[in-house]
Amino acid sequence: MTLQSINPEANARPGGHYSHGTVANGFVFVSGQLPIATSGEKRVDASFAEQTRQVLANVEAVLTACGSGIDCLVQVRVYIDDLAHWPEFNALYAQWAQASRPSRAVVPTGALHHGLKIEVEAVAVVRA
Repeated sequence: MTLQSINPEANARPGGHYSHGTVANGFVFVSGQLPIATSGEKRVDASFAEQTRQVLANVEAVLTACGSGIDCLVQVRVYIDDLAHWPEFNALYAQWAQASRPSRAVVPTGALHHGLKIEVEAVAVVRA
């Protein structure tokens, strides 16, 4: 089995002992992405919508760097600090995902790392 760890330049350096993406046996595993800008700025004061757009951009950058894309998503897990954000998240996600409809879970968690409002992890296939 071959494992390839990917840390795209479009994403801030990982904040711990992990890679943003791992490619294994034709699958892409995207680590939980927080609303952290390329510069490393944690977007704590940004609105939920802005944090969501940042997270989805981070996920997309990892997918692209791993030879995949939104249309190759298999499963997405979303962690939000408050279930009240679900309708707004769902609308922003639908705009981002377009025709792609992977399996998905949205989990209300309470407070997230650094006081951020959303985290997203995903599994996709490598583009054939």
